[in-house]
Amino acid sequence: MDDKVREDVRVRRMAERGDYDRSTIDAILDEAYVGHVGFVDDGRPVVIPMVVWRFNDHLHIHSANKGRLASVCAGTAVCVSVTHVDGLVLARSAYNHSMNYRSLVVHGVCEVVDNPAERTAALQALVDHFAPGRWGALRPMKAKELAATVVLRVPLEHAAAKIRRGMPGDAVEDAGFPVWTGIVPINTAVGQPLPDPTMPPGDLPGSPVRR
Repeated sequence: MDDKVREDVRVRRMAERGDYDRSTIDAILDEAYVGHVGFVDDGRPVVIPMVVWRFNDHLHIHSANKGRLASVCAGTAVCVSVTHVDGLVLARSAYNHSMNYRSLVVHGVCEVVDNPAERTAALQALVDHFAPGRWGALRPMKAKELAATVVLRVPLEHAAAKIRRGMPGDAVEDAGFPVWTGIVPINTAVGQPLPDPTMPPGDLPGSPVRR
């Protein structure tokens, strides 16, 4: 990301926590399932939680072809944010309590993926984001299903990560205050898959793999 573009998205508060490296941006997005899409609808600011995923150099979202996003966001500027909370940071003072986190903000113009082959490839990336390799085991997508699904994308050119790691930033004079201080980790875990009762007995292709 060159300096001109970086100034567009540069982290201003706690600027030392900003990270503009594409590998960092990709890693945060690739771990996400939900992002918050911000846009303006009829003069009002709106934020909607949506499934998000990365495919090539874009953040993708999808909607029904009659959905709000499809009608409002196509061709307009949006802001999409993603956050992972990694720990609660407990300090000796209320002022210095914090969280360890990895966050991402993407600004850009939302584009409709019109080409059916590109739209199918993006949806395959979404399914394989849920469970790697699953697309190949599924019943092929019907033309009417593809037609009913709008895929939108936002280029990752104007993206910035902000990350906090480490222990509390207590004031030196508070070092001796007798209260527990440190980090309470927060971990997101995938649980044991629960089979649909309509499945026949025996092993079937596409079984989810715990990550």
